[in-house]
Amino acid sequence: MQVASVSSQDSGPRTSLQVPADFAWPNGARLALSIVVNVEEGAEMNILDGDSRPEPVDELGAVPRRAVRVHGNESNYRYGIDAGARRVFRLLGERGLPATATAAALALERAPEVVARLLAGGHETAAHGYRWVYQYRMDEAQERDFIRRARDSITATVGVAPAGWLSRLLHTDNTRRILAEEGFTYHMDDYSGDLPFWELVECADGQPRPILVMPYALDSNDMKMWTAPSLTPADWARYAIDSFDWLLDEASTEGVRMMSFGLHLRIVGRPGRAGALGRVLDHVSNRDDVWVATRRDIAAAWAAAVPAPQP
Repeated sequence: MQVASVSSQDSGPRTSLQVPADFAWPNGARLALSIVVNVEEGAEMNILDGDSRPEPVDELGAVPRRAVRVHGNESNYRYGIDAGARRVFRLLGERGLPATATAAALALERAPEVVARLLAGGHETAAHGYRWVYQYRMDEAQERDFIRRARDSITATVGVAPAGWLSRLLHTDNTRRILAEEGFTYHMDDYSGDLPFWELVECADGQPRPILVMPYALDSNDMKMWTAPSLTPADWARYAIDSFDWLLDEASTEGVRMMSFGLHLRIVGRPGRAGALGRVLDHVSNRDDVWVATRRDIAAAWAAAVPAPQP
């Protein structure tokens, strides 16, 4: 079999991957598109949950550093889990598009109506922490407990153990190893390329284990409509569509590609932004050369064509 070599660089040890030259995604698609819906609302920092300060990610622009409640910000998160979720999952459902929900486990515990939408739509649930807090501040024992609590909670809530993990912003030198030891299939905290790749991690028992790294994307994320300098919904939609078109064109001549497209219920679920999402989804739907799939399914297709390396 002829193969093309794909190498990856990171702070940890990696394998050099061999991708079959004739590899295509299911049904001959050249581009795999992963729509990621971040479900964080209800699991953010709040002094009612014992945090020392309120949630710092605040569209209001008022972020106190002392232990007070920010009722307006809390209500913005509530909007996401209610009206925002209804809009986002309706837009996906109308087009028959599957998504991967990267969910903070506590958010799902507190929002059974969102769980019902995930199950009804056939969406995947990956783990985004037990709560939406910073795990990079944890020692190894704390981080392992955090990962286990997230895994076990999501398993109980949706009935399927999460295969993937996305941290809040930063992860530790231990994260990928702990995930491999705790049974996760893939890790999303990477922005280094447009294809998955395997990494061998040295586990506590002395045996290396493979874990699939599935790069995510920040540039096409709907947070760009929120963080300064922000994009208008029209500019954001244009950027997302341009990214999609470029990768699809590249995939048709240079080999398969994967695109990640990140959404947040409290951001793109607002009325003035939902239309932009609809335009993007219309553009990527019903194309023979594109496979819109969950990250779990993309990981399985990749593993079938590019087997995990053996120690």
